[in-house]
Amino acid sequence: MSAKVKYELEFPIQSSPQLLYQYISTPSGLSEWFADNVNSRGEFFTFIWDDSEEKAKLASKKTGERIKFRWLEEDNTETDYFFELKIMEDEITKDVSIVISDFAHEDELDESKLLWENQISDLKHVLGSV
Repeated sequence: MSAKVKYELEFPIQSSPQLLYQYISTPSGLSEWFADNVNSRGEFFTFIWDDSEEKAKLASKKTGERIKFRWLEEDNTETDYFFELKIMEDEITKDVSIVISDFAHEDELDESKLLWENQISDLKHVLGSV
Protein backbone atom coordinates (compact mmCIF):
# COMPACT_ATOMS: atom_id res chain seq x y z
CA MET A 1 0.00 0.00 0.00
CA SER A 2 1.47 3.33 -1.00
CA ALA A 3 1.92 6.12 1.51
CA LYS A 4 -0.73 8.78 1.75
CA VAL A 5 -0.06 12.38 0.81
CA LYS A 6 -0.93 15.35 3.00
CA TYR A 7 -3.20 18.06 1.67
CA GLU A 8 -4.84 21.21 3.00
CA LEU A 9 -8.18 22.81 2.22
CA GLU A 10 -9.58 26.14 3.36
CA PHE A 11 -13.26 27.06 3.54
CA PRO A 12 -14.74 30.44 4.51
CA ILE A 13 -17.45 30.07 7.17
CA GLN A 14 -19.93 32.63 8.47
CA SER A 15 -19.65 31.83 12.17
CA SER A 16 -17.98 33.00 15.33
CA PRO A 17 -14.80 31.04 16.14
CA GLN A 18 -16.29 30.10 19.54
CA LEU A 19 -19.42 28.53 18.04
CA LEU A 20 -17.43 26.83 15.28
CA TYR A 21 -15.05 25.33 17.84
CA GLN A 22 -17.97 23.60 19.59
CA TYR A 23 -18.83 21.84 16.31
CA ILE A 24 -15.28 20.63 15.61
CA SER A 25 -14.22 19.61 19.12
CA THR A 26 -17.14 17.83 20.80
CA PRO A 27 -18.65 14.43 20.01
CA SER A 28 -22.14 15.96 19.80
CA GLY A 29 -20.91 18.76 17.52
CA LEU A 30 -18.98 16.40 15.25
CA SER A 31 -21.92 14.00 14.99
CA GLU A 32 -24.07 16.80 13.56
CA TRP A 33 -21.95 17.17 10.42
CA PHE A 34 -18.84 14.99 10.32
CA ALA A 35 -20.04 11.47 11.11
CA ASP A 36 -23.34 9.72 11.78
CA ASN A 37 -22.29 9.27 15.38
CA VAL A 38 -19.24 10.15 17.45
CA ASN A 39 -18.40 8.64 20.83
CA SER A 40 -15.52 9.52 23.08
CA ARG A 41 -13.85 8.01 26.09
CA GLY A 42 -11.28 10.45 27.35
CA GLU A 43 -8.92 11.19 24.49
CA PHE A 44 -10.19 8.32 22.31
CA PHE A 45 -12.89 9.05 19.74
CA THR A 46 -14.92 6.62 17.65
CA PHE A 47 -16.36 7.96 14.39
CA ILE A 48 -19.27 5.95 12.99
CA TRP A 49 -20.60 6.14 9.43
CA ASP A 50 -23.30 3.75 8.19
CA ASP A 51 -21.55 0.39 8.57
CA SER A 52 -17.99 1.54 9.22
CA GLU A 53 -16.23 2.68 12.33
CA GLU A 54 -12.89 4.49 12.67
CA LYS A 55 -11.00 5.21 15.87
CA ALA A 56 -8.82 8.22 16.53
CA LYS A 57 -6.92 9.69 19.45
CA LEU A 58 -7.09 13.35 20.34
CA ALA A 59 -3.53 14.37 19.45
CA SER A 60 -3.72 18.05 20.38
CA LYS A 61 -6.11 20.93 20.76
CA LYS A 62 -6.03 24.62 21.46
CA THR A 63 -9.38 25.86 22.71
CA GLY A 64 -11.09 28.11 20.21
CA GLU A 65 -8.42 27.54 17.56
CA ARG A 66 -7.73 23.98 16.47
CA ILE A 67 -8.13 20.28 17.11
CA LYS A 68 -6.10 17.37 15.77
CA PHE A 69 -7.06 13.68 15.71
CA ARG A 70 -4.58 10.88 14.96
CA TRP A 71 -6.09 7.78 13.35
CA LEU A 72 -5.63 4.45 15.14
CA GLU A 73 -5.13 0.91 13.83
CA GLU A 74 -7.49 -1.91 14.84
CA ASP A 75 -5.21 -2.70 17.80
CA ASN A 76 -5.31 0.98 18.90
CA THR A 77 -1.72 1.73 17.82
CA GLU A 78 -1.29 5.19 16.34
CA THR A 79 -0.85 5.61 12.59
CA ASP A 80 1.21 8.27 10.82
CA TYR A 81 -2.03 9.86 9.66
CA PHE A 82 -4.16 12.53 11.25
CA PHE A 83 -6.68 15.18 10.40
CA GLU A 84 -6.61 18.66 11.83
CA LEU A 85 -9.30 21.33 11.87
CA LYS A 86 -7.99 24.85 12.36
CA ILE A 87 -10.07 28.00 12.78
CA MET A 88 -8.54 31.10 11.20
CA GLU A 89 -9.86 34.60 11.79
CA ASP A 90 -8.65 37.58 9.76
CA GLU A 91 -7.63 40.26 12.25
CA ILE A 92 -8.82 43.12 10.04
CA THR A 93 -11.97 41.82 8.32
CA LYS A 94 -12.88 39.31 11.07
CA ASP A 95 -13.65 36.80 8.29
CA VAL A 96 -13.57 33.25 9.64
CA SER A 97 -12.41 30.19 7.75
CA ILE A 98 -11.67 26.60 8.60
CA VAL A 99 -8.44 25.00 7.41
CA ILE A 100 -8.39 21.22 7.09
CA SER A 101 -5.23 19.12 6.97
CA ASP A 102 -5.74 15.51 5.99
CA PHE A 103 -4.11 12.61 4.16
CA ALA A 104 -5.23 10.52 1.19
CA HIS A 105 -3.75 8.09 -1.31
CA GLU A 106 -2.70 9.88 -4.50
CA ASP A 107 -5.43 8.19 -6.55
CA GLU A 108 -8.10 9.10 -3.97
CA LEU A 109 -7.12 12.76 -3.52
CA ASP A 110 -9.95 14.28 -5.57
CA GLU A 111 -12.50 12.02 -3.89
CA SER A 112 -11.20 12.97 -0.42
CA LYS A 113 -11.33 16.68 -1.20
CA LEU A 114 -14.87 16.30 -2.50
CA LEU A 115 -15.86 14.46 0.67
CA TRP A 116 -14.53 17.36 2.78
CA GLU A 117 -16.44 19.85 0.59
CA ASN A 118 -19.63 17.91 1.32
CA GLN A 119 -18.85 17.67 5.03
CA ILE A 120 -18.17 21.41 5.28
CA SER A 121 -21.37 22.09 3.35
CA ASP A 122 -23.21 20.07 6.04
CA LEU A 123 -21.38 22.03 8.75
CA LYS A 124 -22.46 25.33 7.15
CA HIS A 125 -26.09 24.14 7.13
CA VAL A 126 -25.90 23.19 10.81
CA LEU A 127 -24.38 26.59 11.62
CA GLY A 128 -26.94 28.41 9.47
CA SER A 129 -24.01 29.83 7.51
CA VAL A 130 -25.24 29.16 3.94
